[in-house]
Amino acid sequence: MTKNGIRIIANVTRIALFSAAAAMTLAGCLETPEEKAAFRARQAAPTPVVMNATKGEAPTVSGLSHYKDGYPGFGAPLTAANVQMSDQEAGGLQSKLTALTAQRKAGTISEAEYQRRVAEFRKLAAEHGADTLSEIAN
Repeated sequence: MTKNGIRIIANVTRIALFSAAAAMTLAGCLETPEEKAAFRARQAAPTPVVMNATKGEAPTVSGLSHYKDGYPGFGAPLTAANVQMSDQEAGGLQSKLTALTAQRKAGTISEAEYQRRVAEFRKLAAEHGADTLSEIAN
């Protein structure tokens, strides 16, 4: 056999070995459905946990309790940052808006009065967030 023939066989063998190594490496990167599900579970947002107060701590209105020596304790249940709307308040607002729509459809309210009330609600929606943030900042 000639030198060129031996070089060709050596190069083909080298390429075959590199291809086999690359195939084995890539095969090791594949994940099973169980591994994919476990990865997604690790990446998911944590679920909130409300802890009960431990002995010796008295929960306060803000949700942050203090020990007798004045240091903060974190064993008290967490509370919302602000007072949340109750179901009754939400139902009341919904009934107001439903009544306003019914009045408009029935013609018992003028278009100008309807537009005035809609503008009032939109103004409240636009300014409520900024007003609340300024109250919280103070």
